[in-house]
Amino acid sequence: MSFYPDDQTPDAEVQRSRKKRKRTARNILLGVVAFFLVVAVGAGVFAFNLANSFNSKSQKIEQAFPSETARPPETRTDAVNLLLLGSDSRGAALGEAEAGGASDQRSDTMMWVHIPADRKNIYMMSIMRDTWVQIPGHGEAKMNAAMAFGGIPLLVQTLEGMFDSRIDHVAVVDFEGFKAMTDALGGVAVNIPQAFTAQGFSFEPGKQQLSGEQALAFVRERKSFADGDYQRVKNQQLFLKALMSKFLTPETLANPVRISSLVDSVSPYISVDKSLDAAAVGALAVGLRNVRSADVVSFTLPTQGIGTSADGQSIVLRDDAAIAKVAAALRNDTLGEFAKSAGAGS
Repeated sequence: MSFYPDDQTPDAEVQRSRKKRKRTARNILLGVVAFFLVVAVGAGVFAFNLANSFNSKSQKIEQAFPSETARPPETRTDAVNLLLLGSDSRGAALGEAEAGGASDQRSDTMMWVHIPADRKNIYMMSIMRDTWVQIPGHGEAKMNAAMAFGGIPLLVQTLEGMFDSRIDHVAVVDFEGFKAMTDALGGVAVNIPQAFTAQGFSFEPGKQQLSGEQALAFVRERKSFADGDYQRVKNQQLFLKALMSKFLTPETLANPVRISSLVDSVSPYISVDKSLDAAAVGALAVGLRNVRSADVVSFTLPTQGIGTSADGQSIVLRDDAAIAKVAAALRNDTLGEFAKSAGAGS
């Protein structure tokens, strides 16, 4: 004979307790899942808005690449090569260059950006604009003359011919974009190597917080330096490194308002090839999600110094041995080893 009602036996109490715990655990689990669903949906909407902003506000380069017959063969690697160009103007001349036509537009900044297949680093190789090179169909001339002769496609063809490697994407950034990006990040701290004055701003040795206007003056100045363009290239590398250091921080990456402001502010000053849309950028961003500023390595393509061309121009003498080594490193996805051997710092 039992002293407990049928539903109040010790076994029933245990069963009810277990059911209660299961319901509680299930409700907690559902709550966690719901939280992540809300976060995921929110992130999706945010990402969609960013993508829409980038795609609608950035400019598309009508013809970024030369004809297929004039390009190196494709390689079986997941590495990505991006040509980053800095320009002084978004005027008609740049528009003609982006359309693949000859113009008086010349690129003041050229960087070959290599993202290896393992996505553990970003290598930024600056190329001196006055490097004396062979431009297809035009003989020898300064590197930045390729843009004037045949727009962006001829510049791409010239570089691809030098390094026997394909450029996957092209991005042209108006120098005003540097200013907008700097202001959107609330300023950027740059470790300035030497004192100089430019456009009314004084730059002192040591770390200095630069506003957008100051950053623009910093990356453009060359006349204040004995080695001219060499120091300007170094300063541009310093600025981009500092910019990426500021961007690749939790304070920025976890701040949707700041990221949204950055995309909105900078997109109008960027021109990209048609394949470099928000989806492609997003895919690269996912692959590079663990990269931090210490993983970004910048260096300048080695040269043989300053010289004079047969027609009396002051030029930068190319280093064919170094170019051959870079070409091999790009083909084998070992640019990091070349950069290290060349004494490049992160």
